[in-house]
Amino acid sequence: MALFSRRGKSDDEQAPAATLGEAGAAAPSPEERAAATEDVPEVGISISTFGSGSAPTARPAAEAPARTQTVPGLPDNVLLKQALAALPAEPQNTDVMNVMRQAMQGHLYVRVQGDAKALLADGQPLNIAATAIGDQRFMLAFTGGAALQDSVRVDGDSATSAIGQPTVSVFQNVVAGPYAGLFLDHASVGARLILPSELIQKALEESEPTLALKALLVAERTTQTAADVADALTRVRLWVAGNTDEAGRIGLAEARTADGRRRLEVFSHPLEVIAVGRGDRPLPLSGEQLAKALSADPEISGVVVDPAGPWIELDRDDLAPVLALA
Repeated sequence: MALFSRRGKSDDEQAPAATLGEAGAAAPSPEERAAATEDVPEVGISISTFGSGSAPTARPAAEAPARTQTVPGLPDNVLLKQALAALPAEPQNTDVMNVMRQAMQGHLYVRVQGDAKALLADGQPLNIAATAIGDQRFMLAFTGGAALQDSVRVDGDSATSAIGQPTVSVFQNVVAGPYAGLFLDHASVGARLILPSELIQKALEESEPTLALKALLVAERTTQTAADVADALTRVRLWVAGNTDEAGRIGLAEARTADGRRRLEVFSHPLEVIAVGRGDRPLPLSGEQLAKALSADPEISGVVVDPAGPWIELDRDDLAPVLALA
């Protein structure tokens, strides 16, 4: 059953709103909660192959899927929707981390009691849908129109509307509010998950506030994309994957293209390192440190950013703004 919590207008300024569909048959109320951990495993240095036909398993797509709209006016968060749909019956920590990383881009929808547009126009506060499991409360958020309609069918309350917000804004409201976590697509059986508040807070602390690099990678690619990504690498918080060998030497994970060229793997967030699934340790890196690493080894032909996907490869020519920092 959906509950509602009150929030001020300032949290939803300039947010698009849309009414939801009619209520239908009810489905069982979900009661499961997925566990997560903040521990980062430590294993050996890794080198991976990267590029067309070079990997023994299917590599992730370079670009985000085309945007869909299951309900007119409510574009889906396709990457997050796909991550939820891929969850096994009993999600493990790595599954939770993959959903968390894909949630750190794009937008989410929240349900509002009443007509959100009218309430915002009148300067009225909004009652945001939440649910209770035991003595804990969870904010509800949705990846698109289909998940919103599933929620309406569960509780039968069609006198609600939806507001789209950047995921970072939703996360900040969860952490600041009286919530134990964020319940994604709670009524979509087989494609739903709770992100604990502790995990959300940790992810926010380790992210660049605007998530600019992630936003560039999930956006439609243009002739300007490579230059924009290179510029972002000079100013946002970065990570590399690596560890120490038996002699205590630090090594960074590299990728190999199909023709054997070396690429340094660069990540927009520690969760992106974990998502690769090799057990490497995320190590923070500044743009200047990246420039020095590339300058110190001219055989490195460039970088691949977020190899778990969506990803992009940049050659040294593309990385001129980064190399200038050295």
